[in-house]
Amino acid sequence: MWGGRTGALLRAWGLWPAGVRGRRPLGCNAASLAGNNSPQCWNCGGPGVPKRGDGFFCPQCRALQPPDLTRDYFSLMDCNRAFAVDTAKLQNRYQQLQRLVHPDFFSQRSQTEKDFSEKHATLVNDAYKTLLAPLSRGLYLLKLHGVEIAEGTDYAVDQQFLMEIMEINEKLAEAQSEAAMKEIESIVRAKQKELSDNVSKAFEQDDFEKAKEILTKMRYFSNVEEKIKLKKIPL
Repeated sequence: MWGGRTGALLRAWGLWPAGVRGRRPLGCNAASLAGNNSPQCWNCGGPGVPKRGDGFFCPQCRALQPPDLTRDYFSLMDCNRAFAVDTAKLQNRYQQLQRLVHPDFFSQRSQTEKDFSEKHATLVNDAYKTLLAPLSRGLYLLKLHGVEIAEGTDYAVDQQFLMEIMEINEKLAEAQSEAAMKEIESIVRAKQKELSDNVSKAFEQDDFEKAKEILTKMRYFSNVEEKIKLKKIPL
């Protein structure tokens, strides 16, 4: 009974995160989206470039090649497939790839290369944003292991945690000063740091069910963080 009342309150506050479905293999049609899988260059018919690595250009005619949509974000951003990521290295990699494929550098090239550069740039941006934030990085890593926390489905966590979320939300609703807001931000930041450390350990131990549980809790706190941002915006 209390669980139902708690869930109703969390939904009313916009704090109930997406739920969890069970394991399922990744259904990916990326290979078909990537276009021609032949190693030949689309422009000159030369041997082209390997599917992996940073050879985005044909070694013969230097035409930009289409992006490999079967490549995961960790490989693209030159990161180990793990939750722990060197964010400084990630940023450097992002800047390096932008200098290679950003559409601004292809304004005088063929329309085909302009289109490819747009696709490359979008892929790089998505990969960078996904791996930069702990929550999205964890969800993506979980997905690579065949486990997804699906949108739009309730997932039960323990009542003590739900009470903690409700108490933080009540403090946020009552906060009327900058000092009070900073106190709440500090609490949420510390909770997210603790959960981030714990989910890193879960991934190191290949305990994906534990990682799923922790990432679900991180989603709750992420929702609180969004409400904090909205409250800061002057009306």
